[in-house]
Amino acid sequence: MLLTSVRTRFRRWRRSRPFWGGLFAVIAGAEICVLPLAPLKVMLTQGVAGIPSVLMGLVMILLGLSVWFAPHYRALAGIVTTLIATAALVLSNLGGFLIGSLLGILGGGLMFAWQPGARRARRDGSRTSDGSGTAGGSSAPDGSGTADEAGETGGAAGTSVVKASAAEAARLPESSDRSA
Repeated sequence: MLLTSVRTRFRRWRRSRPFWGGLFAVIAGAEICVLPLAPLKVMLTQGVAGIPSVLMGLVMILLGLSVWFAPHYRALAGIVTTLIATAALVLSNLGGFLIGSLLGILGGGLMFAWQPGARRARRDGSRTSDGSGTAGGSSAPDGSGTADEAGETGGAAGTSVVKASAAEAARLPESSDRSA
């Protein structure tokens, strides 16, 4: 029982922040940071004593951890992580032999793309854990939308919503032409 409650709490924590983007950024930063400390035969180029590599790696690790503990900085952290991972191609052993740069770009993109509170709808059409509609999502507050947006699977109700929104869309350009 204790294990399931820990797993449930971790799952809830993980879903409330860009966890995977942060993890990829931490791994990429570790890859870029550790490579200059490797033997000279493994490294391609040392640069200026490997300082840029170590600094870029540490900043990427810091950005990955920051989105875990302060998810509201996700957009800034995602952009900076992507820029640092791209700069690491030139300044740091091809960005950790391309592995660090690719993971950093992927992590930065995941951080930037993450939306707070966004839930994926299940494909089988069942309700999600927060009780919101089916696979189609919810309709707009003004009642306009398609049958899929309203979460309906068809029938007369879904068809009437589509016809009503099409009629409203057809009326909008006419009313704006009359006022001009």
